[in-house]
Amino acid sequence: IGLLSKLFTPQEDRETAPDAGPNRRRFVQFATAGAGLAVVGGGLSRVIPTSASAEASREAAAAETVSTVSLDKMKPLPAGYQLDNPGIVSYVTPNEDFYRIDTALTVPRLDATTWELRIHGMVEKEIVINYQDLLDRPIIERMVTLTCVSNEIGGSLVGNAKWQGARLSDLLKEAAPSADADMVMSRSSDGMEIGSPLAALVDGRDAMLAFKMNDEVLPFEHGFPVRMVVPGLYGYVSATKWVVELEVTRFDQQTAYWTDRGWGVEGPIKTANRIDTPKSFQQIPAGKFAIGGVAWAQHTGISKVEVQIDDGEWQEAKTSTEASIDTWRQWSYVWDAAPGQHTIRSRATDANGEVQTDAVQGVLPDGATGYDSRVVTVN
Repeated sequence: IGLLSKLFTPQEDRETAPDAGPNRRRFVQFATAGAGLAVVGGGLSRVIPTSASAEASREAAAAETVSTVSLDKMKPLPAGYQLDNPGIVSYVTPNEDFYRIDTALTVPRLDATTWELRIHGMVEKEIVINYQDLLDRPIIERMVTLTCVSNEIGGSLVGNAKWQGARLSDLLKEAAPSADADMVMSRSSDGMEIGSPLAALVDGRDAMLAFKMNDEVLPFEHGFPVRMVVPGLYGYVSATKWVVELEVTRFDQQTAYWTDRGWGVEGPIKTANRIDTPKSFQQIPAGKFAIGGVAWAQHTGISKVEVQIDDGEWQEAKTSTEASIDTWRQWSYVWDAAPGQHTIRSRATDANGEVQTDAVQGVLPDGATGYDSRVVTVN
């Protein structure tokens, strides 16, 4: 699976906390029982590796609770974070609707009771932690929008979710990287290798090893038991699912799979937006129509979105209240639509005042650019 996975497009994503008591003990007992059940399967367990134990360990993890003492909860979402425009996607993307870029022929099903993460390489101290170690650490809860570098202008390979996990910066600080290290090579259980800029993992952003997604234990499809989430970087350099290894190294000493094939090295996300409503070639009635969509510039933030009808002046749209610079913002513009065929364009400006470029570029080597547009007919 590790070798075959590389035929696919890029993958997209100690201080001990107080003892949580019976819940943690039940997790170990239940999951261990599940592992025993997998052994009984004999030949079947060799055809479907660790399937029964993985299912049991995920069910046990779902009953697990994180100590409120160790949990840094996200701030409540502000009023106006979601606009009253039914044509725009929800601010929070449901797990079942969140985009997937798989790197294996079959989704890995790891057993949380045997999962380990090894941190090594150019560090003073090698670290190995298990799933229970991770849950016992200080945990953060944050909304983060993830984007695939393969997302075309107007595409759907972007989603926003609430994540819970342990800070990567804390673990890396404990390992103490060498002063001249500048890259972390993460490896998943299926053999995929992804190179991340070390600086982006330790610069204070909410980069984490996540084990929950939208208040649920990670689905297998999204990396159970543990995946990486790094605001501001495309998934192919950050969002490693089923992660089992972090090697601290240098970009001039090692290269990752996708960068060997012409993709950019560091992968910062570019400012972009998408028109959700109207759809391309949609027919709409004359009169007031609420154009709308989402815009993102993760870890920088969006300051405004503008709409252009045909070759007219750019008009500023209403934007939702910013919940975080690491998430997208919704936008809406009420258009007084006149009969005929019209072209609608949209552009976003980031929090630094930089307007997204209108230069059209494909996804290679480091993400698509250009304005999203729709042609519609007004009756």
